[in-house]
Amino acid sequence: MTTSLLTQFLYAGLATFGFTIIFRVPKSDIFVCSLIGALGWLTYQVASGYGFTAVMACFLGACTVALLSDIFSKLLKDASTIFIIPGIMPLVPGAGMYRMMLELINNDMSGFATEATQTLLSAGAIAVGLLVMGSLLKMIRMAGKKIRAAF
Repeated sequence: MTTSLLTQFLYAGLATFGFTIIFRVPKSDIFVCSLIGALGWLTYQVASGYGFTAVMACFLGACTVALLSDIFSKLLKDASTIFIIPGIMPLVPGAGMYRMMLELINNDMSGFATEATQTLLSAGAIAVGLLVMGSLLKMIRMAGKKIRAAF
């Protein structure tokens, strides 16, 4: 399993690297974006390995991407979206979208409904993961400011 996770980590990093080129990420941020995408995918794979559903694994992977993007945006003094957009790409359920359309073309409405539900739930989990982590980090920062102001 370790070799498989390492291989997937590397492939996810390479896929994210490709998206950094497409999205014209500044050269100084390409490595960090690739690392964030790979770690988000690794989180997804590890969560799946521990028995989490694909939807929950997507949520956890998105939370990882959002957290790391926020951390690196502060460290590198860049916008977090520079890291989030390419970093989230390995988690996007593209294969699910393909299978969903294939079932529709083959006129298998039961298969289509199953694939559509899974795909839309996974996409929603990604959105909710980014939202929850962003909100949580904002609340932590606000609490930290209030604590510092009190002293």
